[in-house]
Amino acid sequence: MPRPTAAQLAYGSCTVIFSTLAMLLLSQTSSGLGIAVIALAALALGLLVAMTVPLPSPRTVASPAETAPEEEPVTTAL
Repeated sequence: MPRPTAAQLAYGSCTVIFSTLAMLLLSQTSSGLGIAVIALAALALGLLVAMTVPLPSPRTVASPAETAPEEEPVTTAL
């Protein structure tokens, strides 16, 4: 499995933080079980977002330009 890129880590982390805050503010829960459920849901959402960020395409190495055919030596008659 390839390592996550910086963009994947950033998007996933931001998703976890902002979705946790939004769900806690909207639900107004104060119980430990409610907070745990919200935290797990935010982690799952962050993982989903991090995995769906497109990976950079691998760089292709440009093929060397075709070389011109070698010229035959020209002989001059004296």
